[in-house]
Amino acid sequence: MESFIIEGGQPLKGSIKPQGAKNEALQILCATLLTSEPIVVNNIPNILDVNQLIQILTNLGVEIDKISEGSYRFRSNNINLDYLSSNNFKDDGQRLRGSIMIVGPLLARFGKGSVPRPGGDKIGRRRLDTHFEGLIKLGAKFSQNKKSSFYNVEANKLNGADIILDEASVTGTANIIMTAVLSSGRTTIYNAACEPYVQQLCKMLNKMGAKISGIGSNYLIVDGVEKLYGTEHTILPDMIEIGSWIGLAAMTKSEITIKNVNWNQLGIIPGTFKKLGINVVKHGEDLFIPAHKNGYEITNYIDGSILTISDSPWPGFTPDLLSIILVVASQARGSVLIHQKMFESRLFFVDKLIDMGAKIILCDPHRATVIGHDFESQLKATTLTSPDIRAGVSLLIAALSASGKSTIHNIEQIDRGYENIDGRLKKLGAKIKRVVT
Repeated sequence: MESFIIEGGQPLKGSIKPQGAKNEALQILCATLLTSEPIVVNNIPNILDVNQLIQILTNLGVEIDKISEGSYRFRSNNINLDYLSSNNFKDDGQRLRGSIMIVGPLLARFGKGSVPRPGGDKIGRRRLDTHFEGLIKLGAKFSQNKKSSFYNVEANKLNGADIILDEASVTGTANIIMTAVLSSGRTTIYNAACEPYVQQLCKMLNKMGAKISGIGSNYLIVDGVEKLYGTEHTILPDMIEIGSWIGLAAMTKSEITIKNVNWNQLGIIPGTFKKLGINVVKHGEDLFIPAHKNGYEITNYIDGSILTISDSPWPGFTPDLLSIILVVASQARGSVLIHQKMFESRLFFVDKLIDMGAKIILCDPHRATVIGHDFESQLKATTLTSPDIRAGVSLLIAALSASGKSTIHNIEQIDRGYENIDGRLKKLGAKIKRVVT
């Protein structure tokens, strides 16, 4: 097990380039199973979750060649379906939530797909019903082996269907799209997730020969085709990492430029940080955060009531950044209510921030009120354990702003979603060391 040792309270300065988007990469890599022709994918982040998926694809028989750093060629022309019933696949799939998205492509192309109950962050219930209900409507037969914890789907023929999703699940939408593109006839998907990463998946599939319209909306029309072809695709910058760097700059009173952020795909993320009083400046495609020497002040609603920041499906605010917003608010002037609607365990890391001196009231599993310190009292250094990817980075930001030496254990959780984070922070001037414990 590895840990970070951090000497906090150091102002940072410099520029940083965001990695490729983790959530997009997981979808795009699964989509390479839809054709036997080569697909080149650029800007793939070198993180544990993506590398785990690459290993699963390799074990499935996908030929994977590294072209250069972050660029790979995938060719799925010799797939080993026996791997799906192996103990190795059970172990591999259970470690990665994103493994669920291989089911749709395999079902569409080979008529069968399996996945063990996926793992991932321990942030509350993350049901899979949306995925399988959609696949069943396309003609799949679903079965579950409760003893081995495997979910299986099979179909002799898939036919287009009218599908209304019971929730705007990003991975559920992606799975259904990847199945529908090779189904016979027209599929309509209403209440579809429309995040930039789903849009990117649809655009890549269209370049491969798919016929998808309504991209960017919550109503997608997919006209099935008989075959898909090879293509080349470049993954967007990771907007969750961009938000993390904004929070880091504010909390450490640092001057940081985030390079090539692709502003058009950031949605309300910059505006939400501005509501906390953070100065977010657009310099072309770069995002500049000046040093907030005098702190930052939360903006109340126009009637004077306390600001509430909550998560909702795109173009609403992403739930992956609420942990960052919460820790940043701990040093603001004013108060804010954080409402995490989607996951009932995602706010349970706040006890660690309270131990560091933050003023936070956990109202219930979904809501927390943060009363900012206005930097009149620094957070205290302490020993922490990372519970999941986003909470782990939030605790890392807290430790970098705190006075003294902090230790963060279980940093494998952070490595699942952030590429070489300690090396990149060092280039900004952070005093952080990775150690084996």
